Amino acid sequence: MVRRNLGQSTRSIYLGLACLSLSLHVLLAFFCLSVLQTACVFPTSSSSSSIPRTDTQHHESVSQSPASDAASSNKLQRRPHDEVRSLNEVAEKSKKLIGVGKIIQKVDGPSKFGALFKHPLYNLPQPELQQDDWLMRLKTEEDAKDTESHEEENEDIFPDDSEWQSNSHEEGYDKVTWTTDVETHPPWLRFHLGISRWELYNRKDPNLAQLTHYLATQRILGAVQKKGGTQLKLLISFPNYGQALLKPMKQSRHAETDVNLFYFSDFERHNAEIAAFHLDRLLGFNRIPPVVGRLINVTTEIKEITTDRRLSKTFFTSPAGNVCFYGQCEYYCSVEHPVCGQPHMLEVSLATMLPDLTIAPRRSWRSPWRRSYSRTKLAQWEKDPAYCDTVKQTPPYNQGTRLVDLIDMAVLDFLMSNMDRHHYETFEQFGNNTFLLHLDNGRAFGRHSQDEPSILAPLQQCCRIRRSTFLRLRLLSLPDFRLSDIMRESLTQDPLSRVAPLLSEPHLSALDRRLAKVLQAVQTCQEKHDDVIYNDIEGHDQGPRSAVTA
Repeated sequence: MVRRNLGQSTRSIYLGLACLSLSLHVLLAFFCLSVLQTACVFPTSSSSSSIPRTDTQHHESVSQSPASDAASSNKLQRRPHDEVRSLNEVAEKSKKLIGVGKIIQKVDGPSKFGALFKHPLYNLPQPELQQDDWLMRLKTEEDAKDTESHEEENEDIFPDDSEWQSNSHEEGYDKVTWTTDVETHPPWLRFHLGISRWELYNRKDPNLAQLTHYLATQRILGAVQKKGGTQLKLLISFPNYGQALLKPMKQSRHAETDVNLFYFSDFERHNAEIAAFHLDRLLGFNRIPPVVGRLINVTTEIKEITTDRRLSKTFFTSPAGNVCFYGQCEYYCSVEHPVCGQPHMLEVSLATMLPDLTIAPRRSWRSPWRRSYSRTKLAQWEKDPAYCDTVKQTPPYNQGTRLVDLIDMAVLDFLMSNMDRHHYETFEQFGNNTFLLHLDNGRAFGRHSQDEPSILAPLQQCCRIRRSTFLRLRLLSLPDFRLSDIMRESLTQDPLSRVAPLLSEPHLSALDRRLAKVLQAVQTCQEKHDDVIYNDIEGHDQGPRSAVTA
């Protein structure tokens, strides 16, 4: 009886323990389930910004920061076909977003770029232009009658009631009618008619925006290799009879020139041509023809339309499936140094062509500070500290503004580290009393980690500089008008800025560093000489704060 009672008690204890164990397992299961559900909850909207955007979202964004550009570059490097798709999207969307000459951009805070061009130093009174101060002009009815007395017909004259119609039957060209009304002229012709004795273009001319817009969007009708020069460049034709000089992308924006390369062996860079135009404009020179960046299709916009047999023979498809070509030139035109699309899209710079030499002849001048272009020899100016004394006694540097014009060019070259300035050009029509053309800047912006002080030799040896140039340089050294900030903002107007910044941040920082060295060179000259500043403007105080109060 006692044994039976003990057995029943034991079974009750075992049953109770089993129920307790089951209950604990059920509770544990509910607890684990709740934990797993909590871990799977997505972040709230406040933290959604940490989720990476897709490439499409990035390209559709109107404002663009350096950080987002870097992120975009990393994404573009993931897979070749992703990169191609992104480049194609950028090409199409850039065309849609380009307004009258610039892409719409959001600027955080007040625009330093806009404030700079509102400053009095960029709105100085200009001398009134006379008839002989224009490079080209439309002849009046009176001129036409005088000419008609000697010639029965002259195609270069537009009387008030006449017009010029294209008689070209070549496929693709627009049928145009030009009269004396400027509204009938294409942007490139208006640019030619706007060249004066003192500047290549007027910064306030609305045609400048129309010109860059047309370069970035016009259908390409023809492409042939341009003769002359040491590296590959193409002559591009448009349906409205305009032309542009194309330089292709040869290396990435972040690549620095190899320290073992001589200056005459360096690559020419497409983004250097674009950045040089912007920098020249920011310095108030206006001596570089307008340049714009563009994404083109190597196959449909060069290979399939070129009539240049020498060029067409150099096209091939790389092992990576990219369409490449190399042309014929002195340097880097070989299978080992091709220009390649991705697989078809290629970044290029397009520079506005100057008037044909038969219409507006130009004179080429050998620079007194030309380098030796030798691996072993030094130029005379590199050996003679008093070299400028000889230059000052040599025409045309012994009178007028030619010497300070040359020093303006040296300042520009030093800021962008361009050592390849062996010649410069002027328009023959204006004689020696005119500005210098700052052409061919493809070897600029090659190295940001090093400055080349010898580029400043004209300033350091002659100790002479324009007052307007000096005041603008000093203005651009102030925090409110910092050169790197304004340059960064200016470059965002170019279509290629939607692919990546045209100048990397180290290159922009180098501009500020070099600007300080230019101002230091002027100060050193002023400590030794009394006639350093060539006063080309009136009404501006030369005190230390003149750049602010002017």
